[in-house]
Amino acid sequence: MRTSFQVLRHRISLLAVGVLASSIAMSSMAFASDPDSQLNDLRMTPTVRAIQRVSPAVVNIHGQKTVRSTAAGMAGAEGPDSFRQVNGMGTGVVIDPRGYVVTNFHVVEDVDDIRVTLSNGETTSAQLVASRVKSDLALIKVDSSSLLPTIPRGTSSDLMVGEPVIAIGNAFGYVHTSTQGIVSALHRDVPVNETQEYRDLIQISAGINPGNSGGPLLNIKGEMIGVNVAVRVGAQQIAFAIPIDQVVEIVTEMIEIHNEQRLLTGVRATGGPRDGDGITIANVSASSPAARDGLKPGDRVIRVGSQPVDDRLDFALAMLEVEPGRAMEFEVERSGKRFDLAVVGEAPQSASPQSVAAAAWTMLGIQAKPVAESTMRRLNARMRTKYTGGLYIQAVRPGSAADQQGIVPGDVLLGIHGFETTTMAGLGSILELPEIKRGPKARFYLVRREQTLYGHMQIAAMPSSTHR
Repeated sequence: MRTSFQVLRHRISLLAVGVLASSIAMSSMAFASDPDSQLNDLRMTPTVRAIQRVSPAVVNIHGQKTVRSTAAGMAGAEGPDSFRQVNGMGTGVVIDPRGYVVTNFHVVEDVDDIRVTLSNGETTSAQLVASRVKSDLALIKVDSSSLLPTIPRGTSSDLMVGEPVIAIGNAFGYVHTSTQGIVSALHRDVPVNETQEYRDLIQISAGINPGNSGGPLLNIKGEMIGVNVAVRVGAQQIAFAIPIDQVVEIVTEMIEIHNEQRLLTGVRATGGPRDGDGITIANVSASSPAARDGLKPGDRVIRVGSQPVDDRLDFALAMLEVEPGRAMEFEVERSGKRFDLAVVGEAPQSASPQSVAAAAWTMLGIQAKPVAESTMRRLNARMRTKYTGGLYIQAVRPGSAADQQGIVPGDVLLGIHGFETTTMAGLGSILELPEIKRGPKARFYLVRREQTLYGHMQIAAMPSSTHR
């Protein structure tokens, strides 16, 4: 028995060796037949796949901005050495195929001519659509004749400390630079100055450099989970990103405010922050265009025009290019049935010129009128800019916010609080914003002697009608 067992074990061992040798031989033959394929499979890591998935939707932003020397204030900004040209650069992500791009506000702030380089190498121009200075986010519209690839969105609600992340950006002008790290911490608050503080940021160890601002932070699946925004000066591997759920919420609100200023529908919609959460009509104002044309609370919006709607951001983006007086087709679902409705939005009723002029004099301390189109064209030609319009300052009230910032008659006010000031009606809409009526310290920019200058003014709070 002992001998038989030993022989059997010996035979089994020989059989195992034979099978192993055969497997090695087959593997060697397969490797020998296609060695490059085997190596490429090993090299195609999740990081590589994530970068390849996202890169087409990442754009590089660049342009020049005019800044004042630190020693010169607005009141003394007339001297030849009071301003200088600075080259700016940053990154953005395409969130809508029609060319809408999200970036940091500080990337496009005061840039005279926003230039964008797409992933295919094409360089084109872009216009600022909406922004929120406090949150340091902006939406720009790229001038493109073709549809652009969009960024895949993830969520920041389930991030784990230690999970791998990837950052892509225009670092020091080196386009599409990719770096890798981990989530170092969550829920970081980072103060910047007396008027700005980043809240609830993601801290990461991936390398972030000047030019990365506005670029995407990715998870290992190649989904955008944040917008890279800041780095700790003097430190290594300490950088920060705005969580994507926060970005979506803020950008959606920015667009909704922009839409409300130019298009009246009477619709209030609710929905979640992520794709697939859907949009439901929460309220329809009586006698509004939406009520007149058949929309009802509880309707689930499937599509606006040719734009599918999966969440609040999609709905806000879909409404961006709808013009007052033109029918927009809604596909809705009601009681399990789908059908189309045509809704014709209206231009919002503007405040009277007298009330706008009074608010401008009270809150800003200026008397102004729109710059003629022909004058603006000549100004743009001389300055090589593309400003769409401005308000010519006729008078400044002594002691006012404008006076304290050195604004003088003859200046052309181009924008305030992230919005363009092309008409008095537009200025009136800005001054009606709740955050403006409370009297914040708001950023403004203007043209003086063919130079773009900027500053911050402490806007006077609008007096309540109930005060005596």
